[in-house]
Amino acid sequence: MSVDGWNTVLVLGGIRSGKSEFAESLVAEAPTVRYVATAADAPADDAEWAARLAAHRARRPESWTTEETADDPRRLADVIASAGPNETLLVDDLGGWVTVLLDPAHQPADDTATVAELAAAVRGCAARLVLVSPEVGLSLVPTTPLGRAFTDALGAANRAVADACDAVVLVVAGQAAWLKPGAPQPGVVPAQAGPAPLTATGVPAATGATTEPAAATTATGAAGGPVGAAERAAGGPVPASAEPDGAAWAAPTMALPVVATGLVIQPGMELPMPDEYAGPQAIERLATLDVPGAGLGALERVVGFAAATQGTATPAPWGSVRVLLLHGDHLGGAAAGSVDGESARRARQARAGRGVLARLAAESGADVQVVETPVSAPMEDEPALTGEQVEAALRDGWRLAEEAADAGVHLLVLGACGAGTEAAAAAVLAATAGAETPAVLGRVVTASGEIDDAAWMRRCAAVRDALHRTRRSPRGAKDVLAELGGGDVAVATGVLLGATARRLPVMLDGPVGVAAAMVSRDLAGQARHWCLLADHRGDPAVRLAADVLGLTPLLDVHLDLGEGANALAVLPLLRSVLALAAALPARPSPGGGGEDGDDDGEREPGVDTDEPDFREPEPAGPGPTSTEPETEPVDPSGRRAG
Repeated sequence: MSVDGWNTVLVLGGIRSGKSEFAESLVAEAPTVRYVATAADAPADDAEWAARLAAHRARRPESWTTEETADDPRRLADVIASAGPNETLLVDDLGGWVTVLLDPAHQPADDTATVAELAAAVRGCAARLVLVSPEVGLSLVPTTPLGRAFTDALGAANRAVADACDAVVLVVAGQAAWLKPGAPQPGVVPAQAGPAPLTATGVPAATGATTEPAAATTATGAAGGPVGAAERAAGGPVPASAEPDGAAWAAPTMALPVVATGLVIQPGMELPMPDEYAGPQAIERLATLDVPGAGLGALERVVGFAAATQGTATPAPWGSVRVLLLHGDHLGGAAAGSVDGESARRARQARAGRGVLARLAAESGADVQVVETPVSAPMEDEPALTGEQVEAALRDGWRLAEEAADAGVHLLVLGACGAGTEAAAAAVLAATAGAETPAVLGRVVTASGEIDDAAWMRRCAAVRDALHRTRRSPRGAKDVLAELGGGDVAVATGVLLGATARRLPVMLDGPVGVAAAMVSRDLAGQARHWCLLADHRGDPAVRLAADVLGLTPLLDVHLDLGEGANALAVLPLLRSVLALAAALPARPSPGGGGEDGDDDGEREPGVDTDEPDFREPEPAGPGPTSTEPETEPVDPSGRRAG
């Protein structure tokens, strides 16, 4: 599980409530995590406590690093305050921290001031921060002075930290209830008929009069109903002019943003997820099919993906497919080694129905839509886009996905053909995943097939200089798009968000698509679950992003036919897999009847088969030798066989 839109979150819960496991799930997708352990080591005579600590250590992935603050509880605030914007911290837990704080070895001390220092560090933390703490306020008042001192100190710490955090969640019996931000407040409501949309907590939004025009209720909700103008209270995009200064992050909801009314796409949107049950059910069903070999192998994943995104255990092959080919050049060193005018020629070729992409599209019955995106300024010298251009590009991308869904498209293929796209994607990966530029920037190959090392070095230098120029800039999704990503990555991000809102799967093809998927995590963490990666092409940026996003390429054939064309080349295979999975019958049970004619001639009552019985009748033999009276055979339904 991942929750995007917050920077700091406090996870509360009772003993054995599952609070630590839930907190760990919040940071499971981070490339690196610094685990801050606050509790002191278990005494030698306390095996049970030692076992608890060992269980916590065993759950941590090997990629996590651990830092302990038990020797000096005041150091926890310093660790949090010094964390950088690209780091992820998990502090577990404040109960152990308060225990060490109250230890006589650390007294006398001003505990109130120490708690205040911790809250201030949390409030100003630049990293993503998850803190775990026991909720002790629901128990009886302890009977001992030490017990009362602990509950009082921990209660004060929880209140201070909760006030400083962006979000607070209470875990009870493994179930999470988000306390902050709270449920929507009564006020502006959708102008719609029927029941009000549900918030993330399952409570219907407030109903009543509204002053919003009817035109603001044109989007489609996750459940298929119209969504109105309650996006501010519900957590969707809000009008830029309507957001008060210093407004807190709003509670998420399944209500979809309305981009046609000038609303702003913002971090923390809660968009639909694929069906969590249909995918596993489809994979389980594959094991029962009558296949002579071992089955579909790695291509089982495409069946699970299609099942989850279609909401059925027997998904159908994708019928209508649309390729969105984004064309927008990146100026400056990012385009070093690119032939002038080559990207525009490729775009014109695709529009005219010529070239590899158009031929593959014709063979697979897909349509190609070439989309012109804003030209990106040299990122080493200035922001690639302005803030206004980013907002417009996101809305344009969302609109493209909306148009595709309205046209009955079943699958989007996302590619790009602009100059400098590889360098822009590498810069985005460096900013969002901490990647080293040379490790994710592919080699530059000339039209004659030669490797141009000088052009590759100029591209690396452009990304390096851009990262240096923005080293103190925020790393929010829109900031990354404006400073580094540029027009095509911004439009692609909008496409992913809009497709997620409309439950439309997207096949990514190339570095621009995966870079957009990386950026979309901070806007709507659900977007990556609607993405499919057919082949990594041998591109280092695609490999890294796929690993971070949890997208396993279906094939490893290193296709390099141009973005969009690679996906269409494997589309017939994927369609065949889905058609087989939907049409094959179940494997007959051992010793039972089947379609191969080796059964004993019995038929299931009431079942009519399409295949005639071509078996020769058995020759008549002598009559029965038994002395019992002969009876006419009766089938299981009670009817006489004669």
